[in-house]
Amino acid sequence: MARVLAPNGSPFTYTGTQTYLVGSEEGLAVIDPGPDDADHLAALESAIGDAKVLAILCTHTHRDHSPAAAPLAASTSAPIIGCAPLVIESSAPRVDAPFDKEYRPDRILHDGESISGPDWTLTAVATPGHTSNHLCYALEETGALFTGDHVMAWSTSVVVPPDGDMADYMASLMKLYEREDRIYYPAHGPAIEKTRQLVRGMYGHRKQRERQIVKLLEKRNRAINELVPIMYKGVHERLWPAASQSVHAHLLELDRQGRVSCLDERWELTPVS
Repeated sequence: MARVLAPNGSPFTYTGTQTYLVGSEEGLAVIDPGPDDADHLAALESAIGDAKVLAILCTHTHRDHSPAAAPLAASTSAPIIGCAPLVIESSAPRVDAPFDKEYRPDRILHDGESISGPDWTLTAVATPGHTSNHLCYALEETGALFTGDHVMAWSTSVVVPPDGDMADYMASLMKLYEREDRIYYPAHGPAIEKTRQLVRGMYGHRKQRERQIVKLLEKRNRAINELVPIMYKGVHERLWPAASQSVHAHLLELDRQGRVSCLDERWELTPVS
């Protein structure tokens, strides 16, 4: 396996998007080809060399993950396989990378479906939450899981409504917790060897944020922009817009549970009858 780091580091992508090459010269799978950046595509072509690319897989269609799929497919004649296409239009300010409107897969993989090469088998693991079309890929021969943006060691994943869904995200965390993957390879940040420990911590962190919201609303009703500075006091303000999206996702889920309601952008606890 090889890794190629895209030159798109930022507060939201860490050091950049990591593209993984799985297999050998006889047949490669390229996971998360990354942004349509000339330098990154040149680095990918150099890493691929004379190897035959059998499949180009995307975990989801944010623009730091899938746009390089089309030019790479054109240069290698490999099919684009994996997550479904998805474009969400929203008038809300978006702090996650916008969706790739040009993504056109040749084949969509559903949960549990696999593709194979000479010495590898990759199985799709549906993990909606960060986006509704998010897939992880399990490398059956080694016990590795390519986790995209669903699970990362350096940061929790941002959940941005209307497509991002907190209930789905939490369920997907539990789905990974119940698996026995040996190591995670995320799209951003270092590999993760204590897989279940990390997932358990992420799940607990989200439940703690939920409890924090409820406790703050017990005192008085509040708008999201009043909740975020309190909840993320130790976090740099440039990350507050991202935090506000995840807080919104929590509130929407609490609303579905009948625990909170919103009037004129101010949230309050629902009285217990």
